[in-house]
Amino acid sequence: MVEEMLAFRCIEVGHETIRQWALKFGQEFANIIRRRRPQPDDKWHMDEVVLKIAGKTNYLWRAVDQHGVVLDVLVQSRRDKKATKRLPRKLLKRQCRAPRVMITDKLDSYGAAKKEIMPGVEHRQHQGLNNHAENSHQPTRRRERQMKRFKSAKQAQRFLSAHDQVDNLLLPPRHRMTATDYRTERTRAFRAWHDVCGIERAA
Repeated sequence: MVEEMLAFRCIEVGHETIRQWALKFGQEFANIIRRRRPQPDDKWHMDEVVLKIAGKTNYLWRAVDQHGVVLDVLVQSRRDKKATKRLPRKLLKRQCRAPRVMITDKLDSYGAAKKEIMPGVEHRQHQGLNNHAENSHQPTRRRERQMKRFKSAKQAQRFLSAHDQVDNLLLPPRHRMTATDYRTERTRAFRAWHDVCGIERAA
């Protein structure tokens, strides 16, 4: 997509150049977006899915708020209590506050981890309540197919950490908005993106 957009402006670049740009600037842009993001709401949804990487089973852990905004991701090789504790700890360090409610599926290690890390937080374990987190994996699955799977856990972590934050900014929840509101939000998002990238907008 980037290649075609630049070609339209008579700028010729290859896939490898774009990949190097993403490696060099992607995480920096994602960090700026994360710092500018408003405080998340007080319900955190957490979920994990299997990622097959180089023939080995890994797990992608993702946390979103009640509006579907991705808070953070973590790629790990295990799904036990020790692994489960890492994402909440990472979130607490970044958000500097605990949620009011934590919503997960019925994986036992969520309850055990929550008791140690966030004992005062209400914990709801129900498959039907966790659609926000489950749906948040869909863009990853699409990217995974386009990229013909991730090559390593490190690559997956690096890519998804940046990709999810850019998606938060540029892809507002279309199904919850009128067409007018969506266009307004997209305009605002691209203005913010220009600021993040240091692009001067035309007067």
